[in-house]
Amino acid sequence: PGVGNPLAAISRNMPGDAGTYQYFLKVVPTVFEHKSGGRVSGNKVTRTNQFSVTDHFKQVDAGEGTFLPGVFFFYDLSPIKVTMTETGKSFLSFLTSVFAIVGGAFAVSAIVDAAVFHGGKALKKKIDLGKQG
Repeated sequence: PGVGNPLAAISRNMPGDAGTYQYFLKVVPTVFEHKSGGRVSGNKVTRTNQFSVTDHFKQVDAGEGTFLPGVFFFYDLSPIKVTMTETGKSFLSFLTSVFAIVGGAFAVSAIVDAAVFHGGKALKKKIDLGKQG
């Protein structure tokens, strides 16, 4: 779901009299497990394949006879299945993230406040001693 077909709308024009097009396809079986929408069981499962394509063109001299003109497809089937599971964060996980952000903001503001306070205090001390500039 959501992945385009790499061979969609592909058009090839042969530059000479004859040629060989070779397509190398790597196929990986894939299972998508969608969220159940609040139910514990009954997840929707989509079984599909993902594939990538590499193509190669070779100009062939029709009178030479050493290469066969045509279109060839070579498949490399993967023995490993990919399972992608759609998950969501729980409310407690979201709440923990919010508190971490707020705590970080307070810590940074405390550091800035301390730097401004101590910097102003040191500057005031120098002004009182007459060593400002």
